[in-house]
Amino acid sequence: MNTSTRRTANPWRLLRAALVSRPTRAQLVVALLCGLLGFGLVTQVHATSSSGGLGAARVDDLLGILSDLNGRGDRLRAEISDLEASQQRLRSGAGQDQAALREARSRVDTLGILTGTLAAKGTGVVLTVADPRHTVGSAVLLDAVEELRDAGAEALQLSGVRIIASTPITSVAGGVAVGGHRVQAPYRLAAIGDPSTLAGALAIPGGVIDTIDRVGGAHATVTRSPHLTITALQPLQRPRYARPAP
Repeated sequence: MNTSTRRTANPWRLLRAALVSRPTRAQLVVALLCGLLGFGLVTQVHATSSSGGLGAARVDDLLGILSDLNGRGDRLRAEISDLEASQQRLRSGAGQDQAALREARSRVDTLGILTGTLAAKGTGVVLTVADPRHTVGSAVLLDAVEELRDAGAEALQLSGVRIIASTPITSVAGGVAVGGHRVQAPYRLAAIGDPSTLAGALAIPGGVIDTIDRVGGAHATVTRSPHLTITALQPLQRPRYARPAP
């Protein structure tokens, strides 16, 4: 073979040697990093495209949530203003005895409603849960109670049982027990408060109504009422250990 033939064959020989040669450690590290980077990008794109919650909510739903939060803030500011005004009246000295008496009576009525020892009336909503297959458990109803409390509900009653802070809600065979009383579907949860705010809290995307409607055979409806009365009462329990502090 002459010199020109060897020169022509050399490039093919070099290419074949490169293809069959073993990769170096640096090449393996680079290939591994490229693979990990590609996997991370695919995972991020998939997570972003499948994310739900507020990111997937419509503009109208987000505006409703914002309005609900603003309403809660307004109610808290109004309560603070009322308490500051009461404090100022008691400190003014003018008609102090009568002001203190009126304040005491007002607080007794307020505490009676909050502790469930007095009946209550006002505007509000009624959440009715149809559950013919008995698939709605206590956790769903407890979530509904908490959502209504967070939305400013001042008095609650579930299927004839007054709901206060210490009322347990547990699942039992064929129904739910509320404060030790067994209740059955359809469940009727009445709440006194601002009807728009309460109804909006229950209708938040992914919230109570959506959760109930996803349960097999169950369905939830919300009715707003300008005149709602809660008559169920809780017995007044005297504290066993706590005493008024001076």
